[in-house]
Amino acid sequence: MPFATGLSVAADTEVAVREIVDQVQTSSAAQRYDLALVFFTPHHHGQARELISLLQQHLPAANLIGCIGESIVANEREIESDPGLAVWLGSWNDQVAVKVFHLHLEQTPDGPTLLGWPDALLEADPKRSLLLLLGDPFTFPTTELFLPRLREDYPGLAVVGGMASGVAAMGQTLLLHQNHLTNYGAVGVLLTGDLAVRSIVSQGCRPIGRPLIITKAEENIIHELSGQTPLAYLQSLYRELSDADKRLFENGPHLGVVMSEYRDKFERGDFLVRNLYGLDRQTGAMAVMDHLRVGQTVQFHVRDASTADEDLRTLLQQDRAKHGSAQAGLLFTCNGRGQRLFQTPNHDAGVIQAVAGPTPLAGFFAAGELGPVGGRNFLHGFTASVVLFG
Repeated sequence: MPFATGLSVAADTEVAVREIVDQVQTSSAAQRYDLALVFFTPHHHGQARELISLLQQHLPAANLIGCIGESIVANEREIESDPGLAVWLGSWNDQVAVKVFHLHLEQTPDGPTLLGWPDALLEADPKRSLLLLLGDPFTFPTTELFLPRLREDYPGLAVVGGMASGVAAMGQTLLLHQNHLTNYGAVGVLLTGDLAVRSIVSQGCRPIGRPLIITKAEENIIHELSGQTPLAYLQSLYRELSDADKRLFENGPHLGVVMSEYRDKFERGDFLVRNLYGLDRQTGAMAVMDHLRVGQTVQFHVRDASTADEDLRTLLQQDRAKHGSAQAGLLFTCNGRGQRLFQTPNHDAGVIQAVAGPTPLAGFFAAGELGPVGGRNFLHGFTASVVLFG
């Protein structure tokens, strides 16, 4: 196999690396790997420099990036609360170029800018490339600078990944980049060539009510939906819901923004789901965690474990019917999922293995997930963002 995943739940970093190396040598015949992705829980925070040294010493990988995560994923398991170290290895036999990089914010005379972009981006074919990114949620301007720059300069290039989690304050995040350890910006890898890769973004929501047109809005504030205030519509919608949907609604509705207006009917998968920030009871206006414009079609959504399970399974089944089983996968799932959302452990990882695999899989629970919807890249919440390699 050109891919392999190793997992250790040992709290001692040296023991954990030794266990992973033994697993990798047993499961794969590759002599050297092009890329190593490393995900570790806060239990290894104090041994991070030792972790880098041990990985560089024992793992035959040409490139390495990684980050800390509240919980991590390896194969069919999701390690929540307990110590965990996962290493994912990929080898493409010179068919894929691998360029790792570290992006960081700098103030210049022209204003803030991101430095560290890989030169290979200039010649990358978006259809034969993938950008994997692991960011610090405190210092990396994902929605303010990174995504707008990517859309403008590299249209069509998919970016998948997530924001590191498991830390409480700025300066505590740990990102790995080759043999370096940093606590700011983002680390990433650009893959170009014969990838046979695809991405799946499962937002885990179900539409309720009816589609509406934004008729009055300013930045992230919606004043009118189809001629009435959002508050007035939500009050009338609530009265029409079933008792089960009322309970989901009370946990907090979400807003789905239609990605393509050229449809007669909108269904699950046609929406980019955004979180609500709040409602003004005096004006009836609604704040959304995104900038919207007049004329866009939107529809309210609810989320629960059953809907999230169905959504992920459906998307994976559609992918397998089109592409066949996967050879390897990466999972960047929200830290609000896992056992916080589902009644059983290992949900997202288990579904991927059951539907797309079995396959070497790794990832972590993120404080924000990156992935494309409708051909555009976004930062999501409560989402499972999946990469599958064919």
